[in-house]
Amino acid sequence: MNLDVPAVFIDLSLEEQAVELRVYFKSLGAEISEEKSPKGIEDDLHKIIGVCDTCFKEGNEYEIESVLNAIVSILVLIPLERAENLILAFSEKLTKAKGVKLGNITLRVLWLLFQSLDERCPMRYHVYYHLIQIAKQVDQVRCVYRGIEHLKQQFSLCPLSTEQMQKLLRLLHEVLLSCKESDLAAKVMIELLGTYTTENASHAREDAQRCIMAALADPNTFLLDPLMSLKPVRFLEGELIHDLLTVFVSAKLSDYIKFYNEHKEFVHSMGLDHEANLKKMRLLTFMQLAEGANEMKFDTITSELQIKEEEVEAFVIDVLKTKLVRARMDQSTKKVHISSTMHRTFGVAQWEQLRDKLRGWKYNLARVHQAMNTVVTAPQSQTLVM
Repeated sequence: MNLDVPAVFIDLSLEEQAVELRVYFKSLGAEISEEKSPKGIEDDLHKIIGVCDTCFKEGNEYEIESVLNAIVSILVLIPLERAENLILAFSEKLTKAKGVKLGNITLRVLWLLFQSLDERCPMRYHVYYHLIQIAKQVDQVRCVYRGIEHLKQQFSLCPLSTEQMQKLLRLLHEVLLSCKESDLAAKVMIELLGTYTTENASHAREDAQRCIMAALADPNTFLLDPLMSLKPVRFLEGELIHDLLTVFVSAKLSDYIKFYNEHKEFVHSMGLDHEANLKKMRLLTFMQLAEGANEMKFDTITSELQIKEEEVEAFVIDVLKTKLVRARMDQSTKKVHISSTMHRTFGVAQWEQLRDKLRGWKYNLARVHQAMNTVVTAPQSQTLVM
């Protein structure tokens, strides 16, 4: 979906435009006078915005968008100190549009307003917040949000307060999850938790819990180790939620089953699905067993993952779909041959292993370079001897 909308130029005064809008909405049955307000254009616009949702029920899509864009063209010409409440009221009205077609229209209109406001204008934050709400309704969040860096660029000339950023990131996390953008949602939540310091980490308790629960419940999130270093998450050490995260970060299936048997009520109270947890823990346990192993017997898989032998093939296929492990099955020898696997945690041992591999590659490349130089210089040496 393209949100770019061409600018609209109308050869009428603001008062004349307001009268035309009054007449239009009156024709649709709205409770509004056709006469302009004696109090000025701001009052005109206040009354027009109050009934602008009347057009949601009538007219074609092009007509609706044109009328709403006309309101935007007046809004952006009113001095900011007199337009703040009008911008808020208009943004809130647009979020109430029902249906995908109307939602897409209001998304484009509000994006036009956002782009038309000066980049130093503090009202851009409020418009953007409502944009995200509309994007959720029409499943178009990627049209508005393109990543953390892009988000920061949008407000680089008018930086958001910590409270504004936290509120916006919470909404983004919720919307991205509902739109099945789990990877982006995880990055947003990590950014949110990163806005807290050691001094106020205790205030992030709910955000930290929400982050952990979302990561555990997401069937496509397997690398959970980065959460452990976040200050708000560390503040939860000693609590069951942190213990459960630790299980998913570094423990095996048997450890999860033990935890579940001891804290069933807690797991269910957090809204987690036990069967989904078992599936994820089996995948994570397989990853851990595969680290440093070239092959794995079916017997090991059935024993460690507590599945039947006839279920091994389907399970390995599920593992390969995650692209976290590269392997192939050998049914004749009842083994899984492992090419590579991603580490569940990346600590000192993994950094040392990576350093050793890079040193090995550097040494091998030096030998190849030396051998190539020998090949290149050999004919010249022979020519000199002759």
